Amino acid sequence: MWTESESGFISQFNKPYDIQLFLDHMPYNPNAECRSPRLVIAEQKAHCFEGALFAAAMLRELGFKPLILDIMAENDDDHVIAVFKIRDCWGAIAKSNTTALRYREPVYRSIRELVMSYFDFYFNTLGNKSLRSYSRPVDLSRFDKKNWIQSGSDLEFIGDYLTHLRHYPVLSGESVGQLQRADKKLMDAVFLGANEAGLFKPEE
Repeated sequence: MWTESESGFISQFNKPYDIQLFLDHMPYNPNAECRSPRLVIAEQKAHCFEGALFAAAMLRELGFKPLILDIMAENDDDHVIAVFKIRDCWGAIAKSNTTALRYREPVYRSIRELVMSYFDFYFNTLGNKSLRSYSRPVDLSRFDKKNWIQSGSDLEFIGDYLTHLRHYPVLSGESVGQLQRADKKLMDAVFLGANEAGLFKPEE
């Protein structure tokens, strides 16, 4: 159960984009941990995995299913997003250490279409486009017995579950070899304000 103070805090979220705005103004957590939505509220920081769990919990408060999906990358950080559906179209909420891997309006007809909206903006600090595959959405209510929303323990078991899900590739090996690097202006825009300590260090 939420405390009275937590319930008052949660009442500020009236639509999915309100959740995104909160995540956007929160410092990025560079630490290798996974805290519950309760601890994100208390400590006011999050990385992408924590942000997705937090967003899913808040979406549940708004009447949506608490859904997240995993995006796998090559020579880069993976990404976890919370997804929601309005009038048969998918949208997403995400915490990111970059500017372009965050909110998506609910205008995408399929999960693949939604994931592909991130492709051209998903690159490592060398400019290599790195998105490779994605999972199906996972309903986090399957973890309710482990108190994933308000637990004081690390939630890495959810990350382990995501890693072992089937992931669907978005391009062939031949296509990977034809990818162009992101240009400098786009890279400057995407990494604007990034927490250096939280950036993936790619192999050259």
